[in-house]
Amino acid sequence: MRGGERRGTPCQDARMLTNRVTELLGVEFPIVQAPMGWIARSRLAAAVSNAGAMGIIETSSGELDTVRDEIAKMKDLTDKPFGVNIAQAFVSDPTVIVDFVVSQGVRFVTTSAGSPTRYTARLKDAGLTVFHVVPTLRAAAKAVAAGVDGLVVEGGEGGGFKNPRPVSSMVLLPSVTSEFDVPVIAAGGFLDGPTMAAALALGAEGVQLGTVMLTTVESPVHPNWKQAVIDATETDTVFLNSHTSPGLRALRTGRTSALEFDHERNAMGSFGSVRDLYFGGDLEAGIPLSGQVAGRITASRPVAEVIRDCADGCEATLAALATRYGGS
Repeated sequence: MRGGERRGTPCQDARMLTNRVTELLGVEFPIVQAPMGWIARSRLAAAVSNAGAMGIIETSSGELDTVRDEIAKMKDLTDKPFGVNIAQAFVSDPTVIVDFVVSQGVRFVTTSAGSPTRYTARLKDAGLTVFHVVPTLRAAAKAVAAGVDGLVVEGGEGGGFKNPRPVSSMVLLPSVTSEFDVPVIAAGGFLDGPTMAAALALGAEGVQLGTVMLTTVESPVHPNWKQAVIDATETDTVFLNSHTSPGLRALRTGRTSALEFDHERNAMGSFGSVRDLYFGGDLEAGIPLSGQVAGRITASRPVAEVIRDCADGCEATLAALATRYGGS
């Protein structure tokens, strides 16, 4: 049985997963949904929030009018906390979305694809909790110096836009958590209870789930893309743009295989048609972003089931380790 189907037994101590992340975000479980462009919209994000985790609305699509509508829809779909990601490099005028987020009463923001110094003070002055996404120890130092409340530490095995010099979560996460005493959400390679428990062991206080959220019942992408992830093995992703920025991790297709060792062109120039890929199901029409954890996903499941199994499985794993190695 592959990891995506592993189930945990609910722990009797509901406080086991209570920490700085749950307290800052106001959620039951320290699990955050990744802000995937065109995917992290109200239907998916509301399902995550309603399941006790942190749903996030994306801005990396650059479609700010749509993003505004999606944020407004959240208030009708959930009474639980939700957040917004501000992807600075992909938004023509990030100040506009910052002002809108503040005006809508959003309490949690992740910032990414840009300097943490640009908007952290403005957001915090408005009373928001701000986590910045970092792919290196140096970036983490800059974000902490800028005054962020916490970090999303993103390993290179994760899907989507990446640092051109990727570092795995196993190396990056303890490098950051041993250096800085701020709440950390681990991203890149996380899926279930055992991987969440590993993140906690490495100093994180929560995890971000992306690729598995793409495959959920509530995800808006075409079933062809979901099935391609489910059918993938752990070696069925490629890393693009190691020579320039941004790096990308995606499923292996004819299009992405042709770009894998092309160190002349920027793969973003071949990003293709979002509509035909995401919603039309043509996997060769664009670049289907995905993490290596695709190799451990075996089915499309409801969001609530994914989150509950992850949390319960984490508690069960921690309890089993304590029993096995805790001594008498």
